[in-house]
Amino acid sequence: MSLTNYNAMSDAELKQYCLKHRGDKIAFQTYLDRINQRPHRIIASFNDPDFDEKVQAAIREKLERNRQNM
Repeated sequence: MSLTNYNAMSDAELKQYCLKHRGDKIAFQTYLDRINQRPHRIIASFNDPDFDEKVQAAIREKLERNRQNM
């Protein structure tokens, strides 16, 4: 039984913990549960004529958010 309090960890801390403790299946499941509880944002529909541009803009936005959080 693990004494680690996964709920006390931020998402970033839990992700790093999972990367360092790859055998901890409970931590990994906790991380997946957290990620799957988030609402999924639809960027563009498949038939959207601006599909490529919208996806690329979303990727740039995500990369910029990650840079700011480092």
